[in-house]
Amino acid sequence: MNTLPSGSLARSPGEPLNVLWLQSGGCGGCSMSLLCADTPDLPGTLRDAGIHLLWHPSLSLETGADVIALMEDVLADRLRLDVLCIEGALLRGPNGTGRFHMLAGTGLPMIDWVQRLSAKARFVAAVGSCAAWGGITAGGDNPTEACGLQHEDEHPGGLLGEAFRSPGRTEAGAEWPVINIAGCPTHPGWVLDTLMALAADALTPADLDALGRPRFYADQLVHHGCTRNEYYEFKASAEQPSDLGCMMEHMGCKGTQAHADCNTRLWNGEGSCTRGGYACISCTEPGFQAPGHAFHATPKIAGIPIGLPTDMPKAWYVALASLSKSATPKRVKHNATADHVVVPPAIRRTRLK
Repeated sequence: MNTLPSGSLARSPGEPLNVLWLQSGGCGGCSMSLLCADTPDLPGTLRDAGIHLLWHPSLSLETGADVIALMEDVLADRLRLDVLCIEGALLRGPNGTGRFHMLAGTGLPMIDWVQRLSAKARFVAAVGSCAAWGGITAGGDNPTEACGLQHEDEHPGGLLGEAFRSPGRTEAGAEWPVINIAGCPTHPGWVLDTLMALAADALTPADLDALGRPRFYADQLVHHGCTRNEYYEFKASAEQPSDLGCMMEHMGCKGTQAHADCNTRLWNGEGSCTRGGYACISCTEPGFQAPGHAFHATPKIAGIPIGLPTDMPKAWYVALASLSKSATPKRVKHNATADHVVVPPAIRRTRLK
């Protein structure tokens, strides 16, 4: 994908959105997820949406000197940069030098390039939880000093600092924090919808939640649309991974707390973690990589899960759970701890007469 002539650095109506995608410390999973976007022609989808990919490490032909020249053109104001997308955590080690991750052929740490390019971009987007909060890369003792672009777990700061703002659409007069398209990996639809909204000038800072995530997916819960919701309602719980029941009570599922639309915007058009029999580990949230307990276990106090559904007081949950379990139909109770439907729904007339 060749670069366009820069022309004026101010984006004119009808001009494509120039996007530069760089990878820092991570596994590349968000790029692999992007390749699974629900389209047979990703470059065509981007082009039709008015998005021009200046460079992507996996999707572009340019390498080495060509890429360095492209970035130098951005820094010298010869090439307009509308969106800087960063995938992977920012590696500040050792001792703040950034030399754990040098950009080949430049003699400079990646964090230096990210800081300089961020100052030129109209929008800066963290693609995935590593770039947003530090993610898996920042787990454990974090010997690489990994962090997110504007957060270190839930704490504001990160590489660019809490006060960082990008100009966004200069005519709108709004300043933008880093746009955190969080997830591990992030859903391809979240990335494409964000870029498309920016290309159409249809996204505003008010469309981001308190953690900088686009609200079109962050205002939802993984719980919404979960196929196990009937089991959740009756507190009929799975006891092992193959069971059909709700995974919240015993299996560590955080779908009632995790901000994402995974069960209403399915992955690859048909799946989600919970539909595949895996508990939601809340991968869109800061600190998910170190929950303080095994991912497959639900920590409890006096038999009550510590992680209750969002906005539900503990007393309400205890009362609801007690009533629900006492009213659980035999069908739901038996199927919850089986790997297939053992008791089918009863056949009854649904008409009035």
